[in-house]
Amino acid sequence: MCGIAGWFDKHRNLREENSAILRMSESLARRGPDDSGIAVKDDVCLIHRRLAVIDVENGAQPMTKSSGKSSFTIVYNGELYNTPELRSELASAGWGFSTKSDTEVVLTAYMHWGENCVDHLNGIFAFGIYEQAGGRLFLARDRIGVKPLFFFHYNEGLIFASEINTLLQNPLVSPVVTEEGLTELLLIGPGRTLGQGVYKDVEELLPGECAVYNGSRLQRRRYYTLTAHEHTESPEQSIAHVRELITDSVERQLVSDVPLCCFLSGGLDSSIISYIAAEKSRREGRGAIDTYSVDYKDNRKYFRSSLFQPTPDSDFIGIMSEAIGSEHHNVTINNDLLFRSLKMAVDARDLPGMTDVDSSLLLFCGVIKEDFTVALSGECADELFGGYPWYHNRDILFEDTFPWSRSPDVRRSVLKVGILPHGEDYVRQKYLDTCVHTDKLPSDSPVDRRMREMFSLNFYWFMQTLLDRKDRMSMYNGLEVRVPFCDYRIVDYAYNLPWEIKAMHGREKGIVREAFRGLLPDSIIDRKKSPYPKTHNPMYFRLCAGAVKEILHDHSSPLYGILDPAGVEAIINDPEKISSPWYGQLMRAPQILAYIIQLDYWLRKNRVIIEM
Repeated sequence: MCGIAGWFDKHRNLREENSAILRMSESLARRGPDDSGIAVKDDVCLIHRRLAVIDVENGAQPMTKSSGKSSFTIVYNGELYNTPELRSELASAGWGFSTKSDTEVVLTAYMHWGENCVDHLNGIFAFGIYEQAGGRLFLARDRIGVKPLFFFHYNEGLIFASEINTLLQNPLVSPVVTEEGLTELLLIGPGRTLGQGVYKDVEELLPGECAVYNGSRLQRRRYYTLTAHEHTESPEQSIAHVRELITDSVERQLVSDVPLCCFLSGGLDSSIISYIAAEKSRREGRGAIDTYSVDYKDNRKYFRSSLFQPTPDSDFIGIMSEAIGSEHHNVTINNDLLFRSLKMAVDARDLPGMTDVDSSLLLFCGVIKEDFTVALSGECADELFGGYPWYHNRDILFEDTFPWSRSPDVRRSVLKVGILPHGEDYVRQKYLDTCVHTDKLPSDSPVDRRMREMFSLNFYWFMQTLLDRKDRMSMYNGLEVRVPFCDYRIVDYAYNLPWEIKAMHGREKGIVREAFRGLLPDSIIDRKKSPYPKTHNPMYFRLCAGAVKEILHDHSSPLYGILDPAGVEAIINDPEKISSPWYGQLMRAPQILAYIIQLDYWLRKNRVIIEM
């Protein structure tokens, strides 16, 4: 994985913009610590920061390849999982290759198929290709949205980058947030509307979207969306098909020229990935794989079971590690360090995020990076296969709102009266737009129609927040984390599974459990879903509460005219009063306070101008 950026402006000599270009490049250094490259012509600049994973010696970027009288230059962030098949197909069509890198395969695919190259790619990616003869820039993002690609389009040109902060290094991009952006932060955050960059005029290429910019006009198109089809397989065939798809995806993503390991929480998803990785390593005679888990100091002492987190991971990690014979490493995070890393997590994400879940992942990835460059993780199975409680609680299922943030009441309670008067209407419209544009079949039952809507809501909203978190926290440490459940073939298949098959035996991810029953220990197969662990230590709450009190009494805080001190202090004085999460499953009183800390820091650090 890498960091990419570019600037295309036919009315400006970019050779004279060296200072801005270098700042943009430097801002991506953590994403690509192994190498850097800049290609500048009069009207176009392409920037690359490399994390070397495949063909370490020959995969430098920007990479240029010529055909006839034209040359094509690419900056690419990602991994392609069908590289051998594509290379063979392109070679049969007469194309030659000088490297083993998937970068050259993507570039050659564009030279061969043009914009339709994206239809042939299976992987996680964001890239830009400048075609010299046509004087145009092609941008693309993977189907699922695993890799980010933001852009700023202005009258004379276009700037793009892997991170928002990189755009802000260019003097043409100002840190302005309008009422719409503030609504995103306060009433949707840490989620974010698809394609919304929060800052004014900053956008994000959508998952499964590509674009062409010719120096004056930007043309965007979706090449992939969720599409409804009839499911024709029996339950038994479906089980076998799910096992085959998941196994193939994991095995494809085990290819690396640098050390690779697996996240292992003791939950179903990471256990499946670790099992497949261990089996492949054993067959190839490469010995035990390394697995990693994360926990917090004294967490077992303070753990309290809930609907969303019924059991601690520590009860199951040892069972799975012993079953596959992995070399396991448990990373224990100190709560004081977790608190102090909240601001670093904002630096990594460019925005306020999932608070301690972000900062702990950032610290966790930092430890893993000491010995590994690539890791596999179990994200997104819950969104695709009905793993969350809101899929199974009928009252929540048919509630006409986002299931992970059902009521705005707790958010409103911390805001001054009159702030964001149209906020609820904005949020509701986003929800309705997603439901309306969900593809369905006339033959779908009422439950299956709603399950398609829930799939779409989770896929285009909640899952994107988790993918953004995983990309930012890992890449901040120069660690590439792959997510095998995000293979688009799995997504397509899961979208069209009837609910009674998907939730086989009335269980969350029922079909996935049956697909790997007999291969994993029964205690892992039957374990109730439990999310990424959060801290339960009261010390963390006290640290957050102290910092928030300082913000409330600081007249220089950008939040001073936005927050209602009485509402915030009510949470500090009675944290148990928060009956439903702020966002997702785990953001309750401590995390609400931590979000305020992150928001205050983000506004100050970026000198954000709020236009209401």
